[in-house]
This record gives sequence, C-alpha cells and structure tokens, in this order.
Amino acid sequence: MVEDAVVVGSGPNGLAAAVTLARAGLRVTVLEAEATAGGGARTLDLGLAPGVVHDLCSAVHPMAWASPFFRAFDLGAHGVELLTPEVSYAQPLDGRPAAVAHRSLDATVERLGPDGGAWRSLVGAASEQWEAVTAVALGDKRSVPPGLGSPGRLLGAARFGLGVLEQGTPAWNRRWRTPEAAALLTGVAAHSITPLPSLAGAGTALLLAALAHAGDGWAIPRGGSQAIVDALVRDLRAHGGDVVTGTRVRSRADLPAAETYLFDTTPRTLLEVLGDDVPDSQRRALHGFRYGDGVAKVDFVLSGPVPWADPAHDGAIARAGTVHVGGTREQMADAEADVHAGRHAERPMVLVSDPSVVDPGRESGGLRPLWTYAHVPSGSTHDLTEAVTAQLERFAPGFRDVVVASRCVPAAQMAEHNQNYVGGDIAAGAVTMWQMIARPVLRANPYRAAGRVYLCSASTPPGPGVHGMPGFHAARRALREVFGVRVPAL
Repeated sequence: MVEDAVVVGSGPNGLAAAVTLARAGLRVTVLEAEATAGGGARTLDLGLAPGVVHDLCSAVHPMAWASPFFRAFDLGAHGVELLTPEVSYAQPLDGRPAAVAHRSLDATVERLGPDGGAWRSLVGAASEQWEAVTAVALGDKRSVPPGLGSPGRLLGAARFGLGVLEQGTPAWNRRWRTPEAAALLTGVAAHSITPLPSLAGAGTALLLAALAHAGDGWAIPRGGSQAIVDALVRDLRAHGGDVVTGTRVRSRADLPAAETYLFDTTPRTLLEVLGDDVPDSQRRALHGFRYGDGVAKVDFVLSGPVPWADPAHDGAIARAGTVHVGGTREQMADAEADVHAGRHAERPMVLVSDPSVVDPGRESGGLRPLWTYAHVPSGSTHDLTEAVTAQLERFAPGFRDVVVASRCVPAAQMAEHNQNYVGGDIAAGAVTMWQMIARPVLRANPYRAAGRVYLCSASTPPGPGVHGMPGFHAARRALREVFGVRVPAL
C-alpha cells in the first residue's frame, strides 16, 4: 500500500509534521534510525548508575509551552507535566552575588538593583508581549505571523526588534551599569553558540529571557524530555500513524512508496539519500548550507546537589533549573570567540541543568543526574570532562566530591546518536541572522527540496529549539501543495 506521507526522523519536528499530517486524515509513517524515537529529545539510561536517566540533548523547555504548535497540541491534555523552577536560570560570578532570573519579573528587577529598571524595560516588555515575540521568532520568515493584528502586539514585536538591534551590536553595553545584568542576558545569548555580540544571539537571548518571566517559564518535563516525545507518538498512533524505529534511510531505495516525503534531517542527509533526484540548482544551494560550532556533552551522576557558592547566601542558584557557567559578559564573549576561531577556550561556556531541582523523581538511590554542555570547535575530539568539572568547581567548590560517575560525548561523536548534529552542531546549522532567514536557502518555499520532498528539521525556519514549528510549517506546505488541503496557521 502506498503511504500518503513518510517522515524520515522522529525528532520533535518530524513528529510535529507527522501529527499535523495524520490529524488532517493522511496515512503517515515515521522512520527512525535509532532504537528509540525522539531525536534530540530522548531520555535514556546511560548505564552510569542504576535507575538514573539522562536527557540526551534537550533538557529544559521554555518553548514547550510557548510554541504555537505545542499550545494547540496541549501537552498537558496529553499527560505531560511541565514543572516550573522558582528560578528560571542563574549566572554565577567570581566574588560577586550571582545574577538570577527569577520566574517573577519583580523579584528579578529587585535583585538587579541599579539595572532593574533597564531589565524591566527590555526583557520585561518582551515578556508582557510574549505571544507577539514568539509569533515573530517562530514564524516561517516568509509570511506575516498570525496574531499580530492588534496595535499592542505590533508594538511589542517592534520593541523586540529594536532590542535585538541593540543587544546584537557593539551597543550592547549601553544600557547596563552592572556586570550582573549584562552577564545574565549574555548567558542566554550563548545558547546560539555564535560569536557575541551578534543579532542571532541577541534574538535568542531576548526570546528566551522573556519566556523566563512568562507562562510556565523555563519548564522541565516530569521524567525528562522523553515525555514530550511519547505524547506526540501516542497522538500520531491515535490518528492512524506509526513510528518504525531501527530503520536507517541511506538511499532512495530505503524509502517505501509514498505520495510525499518529509525529512527531519539536515540538508546533508537529504542529499545523501536523494542524490540526483534533487535538481542541480537546489543541490548546489543545499551544499552551501553552513554548519555551526559544536558542543561536547558531559553527563554526571551526583551524590547530592551541586554545592554552588554565592556571596548572597540565599540559595538562589541551587533553585535554578538552568545555570550558565561562563563568568562575566566579557569572559563569555572571549570564550565564544575562541571557539569560533577553532580554538578550545581555556574556560569554556558551559550550560548546566539539574532536573532534580524541580523533579525529585529523577533521583534514584540518593543519586541524581546532572546535564551539561560545553561549547567547542566543530568536530572537536576533546574529552571535556575535566574542563567542565573545573568550571563547575570554580563556582561550586567541592563539586568533585559529589561526582559519582561521568561520561563525555565529544563533538565529533555527537552525530553517532543523532545524524543531524554535524560536527557537534546541535542547532543543525549555523545560527546567524542570514541563516535564520535563508535557512536552508533563500527561497519563497524553504521547505520543499525537490518535487514532493520537503525538509522539516531545525535546518529550516524558524531554526533550533524544541518547538515543533519547522515540522508544522513544512507539513502545512505539503498538505496544501500535494494534497490540496489547507490547515490554518496557528
């Protein structure tokens, strides 16, 4: 039997595409190379300690509740419980009180002291208009996002754009009087893994910082990221679709007959599979797609909480779901510049999450998982365990004493568990302002690769993050162009 649609890859975007197609009445099969579905949103037992599971890539989900796709899908109705830390994220500093982004905007403003008003006018304003900001950031970059019709939302979107221009250029220090506020925003910008300041980094920073003070904040799914994947798979199967794991697609011969194909992969993988089926001009354009710098993943098992030191002595860092470990704005910018130049930073930018802060069920036998990433040059083969440990020890003296087990996946090996992570690039393509628009190519339809074949991965607009929007946008295009079915924009 000929399928209506085959989706290659079961990451959040592939599953979002599959769910959108299946809900429109199509017969859909998802093919996944790995033994479990989920791509970068899997939660697995790594064998480091009995009963302790780790999130393989994504762990904290500011957009799981804010994404238009997930708002329409309603994760809560599908059994996913999003847990909200009291502190969205924190930034420890040498010899100074940590910078802290509380869920409460007022508490954040109060703690930032002289920069509180500036934070409220920049981040707080974006937070108040988070729906407009999210619509702009998560749109297809080809059409006017729905929901911007009111003057208030248009103003919110305009202010967001002006904030990006300010924080993405050498003017980024103009409004800040203290190192705390500057560092607090820079730690979020570093999620883009780009030189700083940059427009793409500023857009990332303002979007995620705004969501820290809105809705469910920087939510952590109970039990791990796999909860989101499992909910999508259940819904797909309830609508007649299926996910087939352990099935790697290497060539066109591996694809079952279908009316249309959607690839939750990088352009590189799509070209390897389809070869000459992609027109010459499109093939050349996709070959030019740039991949970004990488990350090394270091997973720890701890015998207790990270012993964060903070001169404020209020335990705020210990209540944070995410901690950005890199020091001051200048230190983080220097580290990211080293990585972009192909050098390993002496003190790398490290992202840290201890899910047990809000989900005690992640502990087993008194042991708990700790999730960390360190930024490294693309293709790095270095084991970053010691570098990450030293950075944590810098702000949490005694950290080594609570480490029970660890493992590092160097950047060069990240693609072994997720083919989309070329050279350790977890964004599936360099995060630059140009490539956020021309992603993967500058065309009116960035999703269609050839005929009835579409890309639906983070290599397409709006880019990386667990929000499902590339899958939704690509599925809408396929429904309209192949089947004549129109699905309203979210």
